[in-house]
Amino acid sequence: EVREGDVLVFRNAGAYGFEMSSNFNSRLKPAEVMFLDGKAHLIRKRDEFEDLLKNQIEVL
Repeated sequence: EVREGDVLVFRNAGAYGFEMSSNFNSRLKPAEVMFLDGKAHLIRKRDEFEDLLKNQIEVL
């Protein structure tokens, strides 16, 4: 049973990894954590809502 706070590992995610992800339907990209020698290292921060808007240009 998975509980809040558990660490889940998805190996070989293929097209479902960060490189092929998109923000379609305003989905935020998750953080990425690398485990090396049993220690967790944050290698990419998760998106925040402001990240979706930062490159948009106001038209009106």
